[in-house]
Amino acid sequence: MTTPLPLHSLALAALACLFAVPASAQDSYNYFGLGAGQSRSRIDELRSAEGLLGNNGPTIVDLQRDSKDVSYKLFLGRQFNRYFGVEAGYFQLGEFTYRATTVPDGTLDGRLKVQGANVDAVLTLPLGETFSLLGRAGVQYARVRNNIAGTGAATVANTTPSQREMNPKIGVGLQAALGSAVLLRAELERYRIADALGKSGNVDMASVSLVFPFGRSAAPAPRAEAPAPYVAPVAMTAPAPAPAPVMAVVEPPPPVVVQAPAPPPAPRRVSFSAESLFGFDKSTVRPEGMQALDGFAKELDGTEYVTINVEGHTDRIGTAAYNQTLSLERADAVKAYLVGSGRIPAGKISTVGKGESMPVTQAADCKGNQQNARLVACLQPDRRVEIEVIGTR
Repeated sequence: MTTPLPLHSLALAALACLFAVPASAQDSYNYFGLGAGQSRSRIDELRSAEGLLGNNGPTIVDLQRDSKDVSYKLFLGRQFNRYFGVEAGYFQLGEFTYRATTVPDGTLDGRLKVQGANVDAVLTLPLGETFSLLGRAGVQYARVRNNIAGTGAATVANTTPSQREMNPKIGVGLQAALGSAVLLRAELERYRIADALGKSGNVDMASVSLVFPFGRSAAPAPRAEAPAPYVAPVAMTAPAPAPAPVMAVVEPPPPVVVQAPAPPPAPRRVSFSAESLFGFDKSTVRPEGMQALDGFAKELDGTEYVTINVEGHTDRIGTAAYNQTLSLERADAVKAYLVGSGRIPAGKISTVGKGESMPVTQAADCKGNQQNARLVACLQPDRRVEIEVIGTR
């Protein structure tokens, strides 16, 4: 006979799979949490008791039951992106009791306890910056233990039947972000349970949980756009007045040449694809991006800068607030690299994030809002960093 694995061993094995890939972005992080609430058994104790007594046993004339108890759960999870995560945990659904009165005289007292481990896929639907809807579906491996005592005519041979079995579970809930380090959940979950007496039923759990993300960076506060430096206009020197005529033959004075002021320097604007600099949904400059920025900076050697403006742009996938933050982070990353390489003076360069407000694609050409490979490729021109240089050589 094969010995079943302990519940905590199954939970630990599932958790090892969850954390095999490290978190790398703000919407990809690991977390742990704990929750407590009330569970309610929906198992048919009458049928279970009748099955214990057998077809030729005493008849049940009254059944009293306590189908509610305190429950709790502990869990660890990984959020792969803002819409999908995987979670594993341990649950204790509590203890449920019943008393059956029989004819001929007798009583049958039953006590059922449920605990186990689970692995769930968790879907998240953001409703804004604070609230999200949750939906979950998974499997749970539960251990059900009975403790049965009979008196009079209601006696049974096996007083401690137990069973381990894997069954599905589902749930829905609402999540609120109390900050970057704490999340609050309210959930209703349903567990399918075998009662070890030949019957199956459901146990529902209503709970409130605290979730603690780790390895997750807080979104940076928006920064004000730095104003362009003031450039004073160049005044034009008026020509000297011509000398008054005299009644004498003299040589005409030499003409006065008035030099027109130099025209203001024309701005130069260069656009870089975000994928060439960072990669999709990233704000760290890649080696290929560094080479492209080095080549751009080399072309500007010998330029006397008036100002340099760096603008970050994103596509429309995701929330407006997230895209605004990502576009500013990308503009800041380009500035940091150009300044850090010694190519550009820090006081001459400013950054701004435009988010998704200035697309170059047309809505009719790139239809849909759900992220997929076709839409991501179509919106590629919108994901860019533009650099405007005003200066003279």
